[in-house]
Amino acid sequence: MGLGVLAAFKCNCSSPWMYLRLTKLISHRPKFLLHLRSSTVCLETKLFISHCYQNVRSQCFRSFSNKSPSLQDHGVEQKIDLIRNIGIIAHIDAGKTTTTERMLYYSGFSRTMGEVHEGDTIMDYMPQERERGITITSAAITFPWKGYKINLIDTPGHVDFTIEVERSLRVLDGAVAILDASAGVEAQTLTVWSQANHYDLPRIVYINKMDKLSARFNASVESIKTKLHVNPLILQLPVGQGKSFKGVVDLITLEKCLWDIKNPHIDDGSVFKKLKLSSAVDGSFWEDASCRREQLINHLADLDDVLAEKILQDETTTHLKDDDLYAAVRRVTYSQSGVPVLCGSSYHNIAVQFLLDAINAYLPSPLDRKYEFLKYYGESLCCLVFKIVHDKQKGPLSFVRVYSGKVEQGQKIYNVNRSQTEKLARMYCPYADDFREVKSAHSGSIVVLTGLKNAVTGDTLVASHHQVDVIAEQKLLEEEESAVSIGIQVPDPVFFCSIEAPSLAYEKQLEYALQCLQKEDPTFKVHLDSDSGQTVVSGMGELHLEVIKDRIKTEYGVEAFLGPLQVSYRETANNSHQETVELNKVLGGTKHFVKITLAIKPALGEGKVSKVQVVPDKNNELGKIRLDYLKAVNNGVEQSISCGPLIGFPVIDIHIALHCLEVGPRTSLAMISAAASQCIHSILKNAGTQLLEPVMKLEVVTDENHLSQILADLSQRRSQIQEIQFRQENRIVTAITPLAELKKYSTDLRTVTSGTATFSMEFHCYQQMSSYDQQKAIEEITGFVQF
Repeated sequence: MGLGVLAAFKCNCSSPWMYLRLTKLISHRPKFLLHLRSSTVCLETKLFISHCYQNVRSQCFRSFSNKSPSLQDHGVEQKIDLIRNIGIIAHIDAGKTTTTERMLYYSGFSRTMGEVHEGDTIMDYMPQERERGITITSAAITFPWKGYKINLIDTPGHVDFTIEVERSLRVLDGAVAILDASAGVEAQTLTVWSQANHYDLPRIVYINKMDKLSARFNASVESIKTKLHVNPLILQLPVGQGKSFKGVVDLITLEKCLWDIKNPHIDDGSVFKKLKLSSAVDGSFWEDASCRREQLINHLADLDDVLAEKILQDETTTHLKDDDLYAAVRRVTYSQSGVPVLCGSSYHNIAVQFLLDAINAYLPSPLDRKYEFLKYYGESLCCLVFKIVHDKQKGPLSFVRVYSGKVEQGQKIYNVNRSQTEKLARMYCPYADDFREVKSAHSGSIVVLTGLKNAVTGDTLVASHHQVDVIAEQKLLEEEESAVSIGIQVPDPVFFCSIEAPSLAYEKQLEYALQCLQKEDPTFKVHLDSDSGQTVVSGMGELHLEVIKDRIKTEYGVEAFLGPLQVSYRETANNSHQETVELNKVLGGTKHFVKITLAIKPALGEGKVSKVQVVPDKNNELGKIRLDYLKAVNNGVEQSISCGPLIGFPVIDIHIALHCLEVGPRTSLAMISAAASQCIHSILKNAGTQLLEPVMKLEVVTDENHLSQILADLSQRRSQIQEIQFRQENRIVTAITPLAELKKYSTDLRTVTSGTATFSMEFHCYQQMSSYDQQKAIEEITGFVQF
């Protein structure tokens, strides 16, 4: 049938009959597309084939997800212990999206395996992702596996989109860290692992790409020990390595699982052989596996008291059951004293099913996670908005994690951060870029809400304002908002540039696009430069701003122009200083009086200024300061340090102390803020400020032939070489380099190494600049020489 259709297709590719015939054929035999793509047909035919396939695939995916009984009828909404909220985290190009696509296929959620290089994955649905072959935005999806409901979020691996990892991990209960077997722990692996540490998430490590020629399982495990500083629990051993990799050995059951990837009828990896290891058949391999199993048991006994006690009672390990070891691994994973390690090859469909089993067995359910803030709520509603997406038909979509209580369609919800009540319109369960409507959601769920027009990323949603009042009355915390708000940490942008519309006719469209994108991406900032009158946008890197520009064009129809890329510096105080400011004005017939004394002192390495420190003594009454007065002071200070006196960059690395505050009767809070702002501005001007520049931790992978050229180039970029490691025939150069020296570095590196080297980088810190470099930076930004 396939050849007949292909022959007719070559004759008349625009026939409606052909469209229907091809639609039916692809829906029943998706692999037939590969035959069509590999055939010699004209460009018009190939475009038509792709169009048909995308339509059919979309229909199959939607109809399947909507009719799946295991998602709608098996009632996991009431069984919270059967829910797993997990994320996929890794360095770029470690195989996150490919692994996720296999999970969806084996769970029965999708009928075909999406491929990143084909641009047809479910999770990478944005045009920018499919064009570049990388994940840009985190995508949430829900699917079943052996009676469990898995809410999975696939996160980007590129440093420019680190906020996607941050906000995803904030709402998850566990994570799967994927490593490239040929590289082990890499630069961005350290970053995402540190983010997971911040949220205290139990993790599983999956060593992917065991089929690569340079794959090294033992070296990857060793990198987990030395770089991540954790105890790896090796649960599987690879059978073969590189091109000979064909399966894994389960060290708990001592079973060997083998795949026949050469057989075209079972190349999807769903069929494999499971054989019990024996000394007669497997010889030395059985001895090695038995020895590794004994090491695993001893390691578990060191980390788990329950298993250790059982071994001491029995005085042997031979009577241990597999369930005893499963339970011990689960407890160790929950306590984060150890990390289970599995291996496989997602691209070649080997061992992904066992990773799904491990997620069910070892990662916690929402009931197993203890969140400190939940003690304030009990059974009341508490949700966190962790992502906003604008949909042309549905409007703003708010991705929400429900921590406690129950949320229903049409319910009124109070936004703690915005101090307002909004009514929900509809509620959906997310499937990447598709959604299935649901009526309600319980604690532990991840859902999408519509109708919340003012919500932004990081907002906390509760049932009513009364909840906030109750917590405030109980004096659980000093401030009402912080008592109930969960929040998300947002890194500061490091690059900025001007943006302009192509003409006056597009200015409103551009303004609307920037407003929407700001709500979606907290690391994307927009402000109006008062001196030049230009609109300035800030982001995490060149790729980040390039994607933003592309999205403005494709989603909002505006061909915006970006100015030259500039580095976002910071300012800090040179010296400690204290001043007193007094405001005494009559406005609208009301006298306003404020007298405030503030002091600052340098604190290098402290980062952002969090809050003003109150210093009470016998000469002031700051021990009884009103909370609204203190909030007004903080607002004024925050406004002042957002624009430093040197060239207008935010001020960091200082401590601010409040020594005196006198407020007259009927004085407005705005006047208190104004006094605090004037006081800080005067202090910074008199204390003197200097620039701090962002520096990056750079990792360059090259061969021996180009090592000297790369080191010479880095020395010209004011780099500090940290170390040079050996990875088989490659050399890994780690350096600390100012971000200003890394503009267009990817192009320069390709030129120096003829395209053979790769690099990755992550933000390291802000550091002081020499007077020469500071003068050069000021001249570049302002266009004027400072004397």
